[in-house]
Amino acid sequence: MSKKSKLGCLGNIPISVLLLIAGAGYWWLIHLGNFSRFWEQAQAILPFKSTPPAAVVADGAPAAPTMVMPKSNLTATPPPTPTTGSPKPTTSPKPIAPPTKPPIATTNSDGWEKKPMRGIYLSRFQVTNNASEQTIRDRVRYYKSQGINTIIQGVWGNGCTMYDSIIMQQTLGFRSCPNQFQDQWLDWMIDEAQNQGMQVHAYFEKGIKIDKDSPILELAKSRKWLVPGIDKTYAAVDHYVLDVEIPEVANLFRQISSEFVRKYPKINAVQWDDYLGYHAGLPGQEDRTERLTQFVLQMRSDLKKANPNVSFDICHHNPYWAKRYFAADWENWKVDRAFIQVYNDKNFNEEMVAVEQYGGLAIAETQLHRMKALVDNPKVKNILIFPIGGNPEQAAAMAREKGRSKDGN
Repeated sequence: MSKKSKLGCLGNIPISVLLLIAGAGYWWLIHLGNFSRFWEQAQAILPFKSTPPAAVVADGAPAAPTMVMPKSNLTATPPPTPTTGSPKPTTSPKPIAPPTKPPIATTNSDGWEKKPMRGIYLSRFQVTNNASEQTIRDRVRYYKSQGINTIIQGVWGNGCTMYDSIIMQQTLGFRSCPNQFQDQWLDWMIDEAQNQGMQVHAYFEKGIKIDKDSPILELAKSRKWLVPGIDKTYAAVDHYVLDVEIPEVANLFRQISSEFVRKYPKINAVQWDDYLGYHAGLPGQEDRTERLTQFVLQMRSDLKKANPNVSFDICHHNPYWAKRYFAADWENWKVDRAFIQVYNDKNFNEEMVAVEQYGGLAIAETQLHRMKALVDNPKVKNILIFPIGGNPEQAAAMAREKGRSKDGN
């Protein structure tokens, strides 16, 4: 038999054509990504089952798929332990990592989840470093899983906003605090909170006080905006008080408040704390109580006109201490809700008189051994947790655990 007959029909095809066909087939299979489809069809007709070769690593074992967990973009600042008043963050935030496996949310009608408001404070530093939308939404869902239904988020502090502000730009020459953040961070937080049936309250952290790290300190000095003397409410930090008796300063706060509730019309509340006050240790022994009250009433009126649906809240010392030592007669400020700061655990039982009268309090995570008693007290409607250790996720988990345990331990 001739060579031609052995080759069959292939013998009539020039070798150059055969090479051209082979090259085209290789291109179709490999470069056009059709190999997987060819392999699947081949398996269907071949008398055996197999799989495409797996990727291998150096030791020859198949490369397993990996899951990359998103890194936290948020930071927190551990505040110093206070001698009096509320714990406050410093200006040197440290990173915090979210729990790797957030517990599944459960309903416990006998635990602290029966309280109308279960809040966690998040410092304004918790939104810096360009936190992504996914990071912010994940954190809101995490707090929901721990029984939290209210996030009290810092939006102002040390003389500047944590969002772009036209008022800041016009009055001070810059649009926000010198922190990195994505413009929509608060929109994402509010939106996710609403999706989860939660609320977001805007926390005007540091109030009318600034420290040496404030971006407006030198400007405030040059414009004579400061009350004479240094506020030593907290021994670890020297604070300077912006004098709201000066019309320019009062207008700044009034305009910032109104601008904020217009810019974020879905915010549920605005909260100020004991930094809305003049410490009694300031020089001059001057009684500023009435003038501070008039300022707050004007600011509240402007805020309500700008957005009538927003609650105007205060978290301060009990009425006697607030008025006596901070010129803060907040019982006459027409606040919608009041929360009593009870960070001094030694006076806890005495402070409960005011707590029960106003129905709410703020405690630090070092006081969570008292959670069960607070949960069982029907006169305590609202419980806010201040994460003094700088880790709000851990504080939220501890609050849920202590609020559910039989003995609170």
